[in-house]
Amino acid sequence: SVSEVRIERPARNARIIIHTARPGIVIGKKGEEIDKLRKEVSSMMGIPVHISVEEIRKPEIDAYLVAANVAQQLQRRIMFRRAMKRAVGNAMRLGAHGIRINVSGRLNGADIARCEWYREGRVPLHTLRANIDYGLAEANTTYGVIGVKVWIFKGEILGKQ
Repeated sequence: SVSEVRIERPARNARIIIHTARPGIVIGKKGEEIDKLRKEVSSMMGIPVHISVEEIRKPEIDAYLVAANVAQQLQRRIMFRRAMKRAVGNAMRLGAHGIRINVSGRLNGADIARCEWYREGRVPLHTLRANIDYGLAEANTTYGVIGVKVWIFKGEILGKQ
């Protein structure tokens, strides 16, 4: 459920920002987990560390979390097309301008590996000002590894004109 970890290193200390869909799991009961993590990281780095946890309000439009969710469903033997279409529908419903999901490997245990993708909306990968979130996850199945790639187009970044 952890999507991104940002590390900032101002003078003689460090700031770690953890972006997660479920901050309660990362923080733990009464902040035990985060205190343990803070002590471990500060002993490794040898400087004081400040850790903050930020909640992802819409995990359905975070590319890494969508990819991890689809990979988890594939490990539980849910049909890949159903998992892909459900993830695409959720993302589009919650405000994504476009989404593309790519799964590749021995889909449904086939002898020959193949690549299947599903797209809704627009995903302009060649447009530099496009705000596109990319995520990659792997599902370890009994037949082998299935790779899941997700691109989510969240709109265009308009600079100062």
